[in-house]
Formats: sequence, structure tokens, C-alpha cells
Amino acid sequence: MTRLLTILMLMAGLAAPAYAQEAPKPKPEDAAAQAAEMEEGEEEEAEAATDGVHEAAAKFDYGFSGMLARDNRTQLAPLTLASGKPVASAEYKLKSGGYYRIDITADGSQELALSGGDFFRAVWVNEIVINDIEIRPMGVHSLEFDDAGTASLSFVAIVPGRYTLSIPGSHGETQQAVFNIQ
Repeated sequence: MTRLLTILMLMAGLAAPAYAQEAPKPKPEDAAAQAAEMEEGEEEEAEAATDGVHEAAAKFDYGFSGMLARDNRTQLAPLTLASGKPVASAEYKLKSGGYYRIDITADGSQELALSGGDFFRAVWVNEIVINDIEIRPMGVHSLEFDDAGTASLSFVAIVPGRYTLSIPGSHGETQQAVFNIQ
């Protein structure tokens, strides 16, 4: 009998916080006086709460399509894969949380690849577009071009640091693209 009473008391004690959270708040007697005291943001929150909607306020207003909307994307200078030519014209400065797109173009003069596992782990790859075929990968380590063509990579920079995409087996500074995510 004692065990049964103990279990019932524990159940009642554990359920009490749930009841306290679900308890309705008392309504104010004078709604006009309360509205006069509220600021604009608090009024909107109160209206949303009465409608049963919880709207999260964000730091940036990206619009209906969100962060990945086309007008939020920054087009970066393209990367070039050509025998004996530099891959990038300069280093790239990116902001963590920014949405970017970069075109990687190969001229077909040689079978070349861009490798950079650290870079691809520091970004979230939205898609890779090759010949109007959209690929949404879980992970990428490198892109290899056997012939001439263009691949478009769209991604969100995440982890701050200095990362490189380089041609495997090459050691020259012109044979890599450097990305500084801040």
C-alpha cells in the first residue's frame, strides 16, 4: 500500500509542472490600459498569441523564400581550370551565413579536378548544377572535369577559417583558390 501511495504521489508531483504550464493566464480587466503600456513589438506578439500563432523574429528579413532566395545570393568571380593558367584571380572573402554561387569552368585542355575536403566540410552545399542537371549532394570532396564545361556551385558558408580548393598534385599558389570565411 505504501508503494502504491508513493507512486501516486510521484506521478502527481511530476504532473504538476505540466498543469502549471498549461494554466491560462488571467485576462486583464482594462485592455485599453494594457495596450497603452505595450510597445509595438509586444502588441504584435500579443495579437499573434491570441490567434494561436507563434512568429519567430529573425535578425534579418529574408522575405518569403528565406535565406536561399535568388536575390540573397552573391555571385562570386568564376574559377578556371585550364592547363598552366591560374585557378582564381584573387582570394575570396566570405561571411559566415552568407549564400554564394560560383561557376567553375574547364576549357578541356587537360583532365583537371578541384579538390578541397576541408572547404566542402566548412560550407553547406545547396546544389551543383552541371548541364542544367541539379545535384543536391550530402557531401563533396572534389569536382573533376574530363572535358570542357561549367559547373555552378551554390553554398552557404558556415565555419570561419581559411580553406583552399586546389588541383590535386599541384603545389603552386596559382593552382588553388583560397576562401577566407569570416
